[in-house]
Amino acid sequence: MGSGLQHHQPCDESKSMIRGALKRAADPADHLDTSDGERAVAAAALVVAQHPDGEPACPNCGPSEPLRKLPADLRMLAVDALDQVVSELSELADQWAEAANGSKWRRGITRLRDVLDPPIPPQEEALFEI
Repeated sequence: MGSGLQHHQPCDESKSMIRGALKRAADPADHLDTSDGERAVAAAALVVAQHPDGEPACPNCGPSEPLRKLPADLRMLAVDALDQVVSELSELADQWAEAANGSKWRRGITRLRDVLDPPIPPQEEALFEI
């Protein structure tokens, strides 16, 4: 009965959707609009969910089927996208800057980013000494 549904692979589709969302955010022309920023954060969260150190994306908001292994280059793309999402080019960052829980949002982005690109501990210690 359900065999007619096999003609496209949702995994590959979502992979290119994730890549597209991250690419748009990682390289904004002059500004990153809110919806692109939100898509990039969601895409980055899916990449993080696949990372051995990442937390799984919440089952209700993640894709209904587990994604196949995402290509490793998506990790660095996600890092670039997250950097842009919190940059001055980002409308989303502007909006959160005015929100009461804006710093919580930024911490969430930093957490995602740190899974994909862990900070180097010795530098971290140096930061606290300043």
